[in-house]
Amino acid sequence: MTSPATPRQAATVLLLRDGAAGLEVYLQRRTKGMPFAGGMTAYPGGGVDPRDGDTEIGWSGPSPADWATAFGCDERTARELVCAAVRETFEEAGVLLAGPDGQSVVPDVSGDDWEGQRQALLSRELSLAGLLADRGLVLRSDLLRPFAHWITPPVEPRRYDTKFFAAALPVGQEARHVSGEADEASWLTPSAALHELQAGTRPMLPPTSHTLGQLEAFPDVAAALAGSPPEPLRPISPTFEETPDGRWAVLPDGSRIRLVVPLPS
Repeated sequence: MTSPATPRQAATVLLLRDGAAGLEVYLQRRTKGMPFAGGMTAYPGGGVDPRDGDTEIGWSGPSPADWATAFGCDERTARELVCAAVRETFEEAGVLLAGPDGQSVVPDVSGDDWEGQRQALLSRELSLAGLLADRGLVLRSDLLRPFAHWITPPVEPRRYDTKFFAAALPVGQEARHVSGEADEASWLTPSAALHELQAGTRPMLPPTSHTLGQLEAFPDVAAALAGSPPEPLRPISPTFEETPDGRWAVLPDGSRIRLVVPLPS
């Protein structure tokens, strides 16, 4: 019997803003050719880069030790996860959670010079620590909140130990559809996104639909950030169940999430 694959550490960010219809979250539809979750709607995020653990990075806000407590991991891993969350949000949405100091955020990161550095991050020619040092910026870990912790079940060949963060869209910045891994990006209320899931037009993996359901309870960004779990998160690793009416992910509390596959091209 083959041993389960070791989960890769990953971070994903629920980027939030207040819209006319209430709380909105930034969602991307991954291209169908992607080896993982192709055709699925997801949040910006991805696996950690070993350089995400660089200790010389400028840092403001809760320390890696504080994040280690929240996610139940060691301090090095916590540093990598927070840095990966910030880096991936910039790479995939053009939003940078950093500023000149602990009280401000860089107002605009959409110019050609910024785009060149974003591309260098994507190609791994540049690390997040290098970008921040070059710009004289510090990572604003206080702009992030721990939100959820999911681990891909052992039966899956490609596994991730993913920490979910929540963050407000910084004032002055705009999320941009710049991810080469997505063919569509949009701001939606959690209810609208879940309605499209139920209609079969927006497939998503269980962690995405479950966290959208959690976001539905919040009227605005302030409430969502204030309502992020104050205690260490318990990891969720679902099991699968086949029934006559479909395939389901079964969560530790016994609740079930229907699995929806992407529509054919």
